Amino acid sequence: MRILGIDFGDARVGVAVSDIMGWTAQGVGTIKNRGTEKLTAELSKILEEYNPEKIVIGLPKNMDGSLGFRAEATYEFAESLKTIFSGEIIFWDERLTTVGASRFLNETNTRGKDRKGVIDTVSACLILEGYLNSIKK
Repeated sequence: MRILGIDFGDARVGVAVSDIMGWTAQGVGTIKNRGTEKLTAELSKILEEYNPEKIVIGLPKNMDGSLGFRAEATYEFAESLKTIFSGEIIFWDERLTTVGASRFLNETNTRGKDRKGVIDTVSACLILEGYLNSIKK
């Protein structure tokens, strides 16, 4: 059972996938967000390759737990996913995910263009790992 993890952003969308057993998350890559049509076309290829049963999307919450304007854009993105994916879509609290991804990239000494290219993928991995860890319990 594979699960896809997505870190949705205005400029870039990070994608990760679980192993078949659903134990670990691996980065698939980062897609430039050039509009709904192009984004769903790119994601459609990934869905075809990995055939996930579920998609976990990072839900941006404010630190007090409330939902801000980014959450609305994330919900709209999830609605567009339903045109190419019939499985379960799960929202996962992504607070501090980017901070964790930045820490990881600092520890691996990833800088400049390399950093910009992978931070969203690392964030997608952290979102997916958080979900996978919650269902293992």
